[in-house]
Amino acid sequence: MEYEAKPLPFTKELAGISKKTIEIHHDKLYAGYVAKLNEVNKKLEAARDNAEAQAGANQTYSDLRALRLGETFAVNGVYLHETYFNMLGGNGTPSGKLADAITAKWNSIEKFIAYFSASGMAMRGWVVLAYDTNVGELKIYGADAHSEGGVWGAIPIIVLDVYEHAYFIDYGADRKKYIADFWKNLDWAAANAIFEKIMKMN
Repeated sequence: MEYEAKPLPFTKELAGISKKTIEIHHDKLYAGYVAKLNEVNKKLEAARDNAEAQAGANQTYSDLRALRLGETFAVNGVYLHETYFNMLGGNGTPSGKLADAITAKWNSIEKFIAYFSASGMAMRGWVVLAYDTNVGELKIYGADAHSEGGVWGAIPIIVLDVYEHAYFIDYGADRKKYIADFWKNLDWAAANAIFEKIMKMN
């Protein structure tokens, strides 16, 4: 089955982040990752029953290697963008069990936001608040690209896109202002829903 692009989960106008940026980000970039994921999946499905393609597999270069690398990049591009969009459209007011867990770990929401935001200034692609099932706690992880920096067993909860395309139209090079506005738009109810689902799995 083909993966279907999800619609934006919010309709309200965001603080600082323009409709134009969101449309380009969602309708073109994200939709492009979905299209490429489907293309790669079809080719991988064909390779599954192709003995010649499997026999030619090579770690330096082969069609199968290229497909596997493309798959990881595309699927993470899809999932990370979906979680990022899911975090937008709120009023930025911390609430719920996630806020309580963050406060317990980082001593205050303000300290957490400051550290997460600084991590956003340090990374080239993504910053993720995840629940790391390996250690059973919340962790902040950074990634320079979709396929770099992800941690096996860590489930994303809050995802921030810090690629230039996410903010340059509205903020120019002022990434710091974009990150500050991200928190104003955060939908804590959506983040809590993910966190509570994870807690029920434990």
